Amino acid sequence: MIRSLLSKLSQPDPSPLDKDDARLAIAALLVRLARSDNAYGATEIDEITRILSRRYGLTPDAAAALRHEAEQTEAAAPDTVRFTNAVKDGVPLDDRIAVIEAAWSVVLADGVRTMEEDALMRMIPRFLGITDLQSNEARLRATQEITGGGT
Repeated sequence: MIRSLLSKLSQPDPSPLDKDDARLAIAALLVRLARSDNAYGATEIDEITRILSRRYGLTPDAAAALRHEAEQTEAAAPDTVRFTNAVKDGVPLDDRIAVIEAAWSVVLADGVRTMEEDALMRMIPRFLGITDLQSNEARLRATQEITGGGT
């Protein structure tokens, strides 16, 4: 699956992603965001695994396996622009908004927002066709979930 996704991403005009490739691309995008500050720690890893488990109805082991595959994909994937464009083309708008909320959950998971994470969180929503308002609303929902204010 990694090879399939990377092949699609490296084409001059990538074809739309199928369900499995979209799932892997989203997971890899979350990994890229978590790794952006060179502090990819247990809190972010656990948050990504939790998100994947909940989003796709996976067991914790299956979610961890998907995250591991996403880590390999992210390390070999092309630039973020091409990566996010493939997600934009292969994922409906409502799901892309959910991706942004998940991305904010990863950024906020360790309690530290770095310049690198903030820079990507300014860029990724735009590339996914998400407005600043939608991204801000997603950030607020993620904050509420993390602090327990949304439950």
